[in-house]
Amino acid sequence: MKISASLLASELTNLANTLPNLSQDCIDYLHIDVMDGNFVPQISFGEAFTKEIAKYGKQKLDVHLMVRKPEDHAPKYYSLSPEYITFHIETTNFGVRLSEEIRGSGCKVGVTLNPSTPPESLRYLLPYVDLVLVMTVDPGFYGQSFVKSGLDKIRTIREMTRDYGIQMEVDGGVNSQNIRELAHLGVDIAVVGSALFKTTDPNSEAKKLKTLALS
Repeated sequence: MKISASLLASELTNLANTLPNLSQDCIDYLHIDVMDGNFVPQISFGEAFTKEIAKYGKQKLDVHLMVRKPEDHAPKYYSLSPEYITFHIETTNFGVRLSEEIRGSGCKVGVTLNPSTPPESLRYLLPYVDLVLVMTVDPGFYGQSFVKSGLDKIRTIREMTRDYGIQMEVDGGVNSQNIRELAHLGVDIAVVGSALFKTTDPNSEAKKLKTLALS
């Protein structure tokens, strides 16, 4: 299990001190929630702030576009060489073209589903993506609890993607109570926010979560 640290849950005014202390042995990616105030009510990280994060952080970026028209936003992040750029399937009519463009930039491409979006909507995109991100909370509302119906969706998508070599990521309410079950369902990457940054030592907590995932 890899851990993608959701920076939205961190002390945002202190990232210059926080980011260099995040160990690459414990935390694999920095999860960047880009919100436009349109697809989701909030506005958060944009490309300028993400550049600052890339300057101080040691981990690869995991850019999650919670925006309308992601085809207009994705190119802003290519120069930062994130590991993944992920867009919501609900936000664009040009998923194949956008996926091919993201891959062409040298980044891996992910597609995201909201809790209410059925897994079948993914099927046409599976040959074009490297990762599926399953939201287990409604996007854009910080601090929600894990939506347990997401477990059935994870099972379904894991079976759908088995022949494509696609990674599976889960975002929303991941903590020590559910990470073991997520790992057993085949989740490869867990986005973790409060469970890391509301502790005194995010590295120790990430290490604990990885150990639980292996048990």
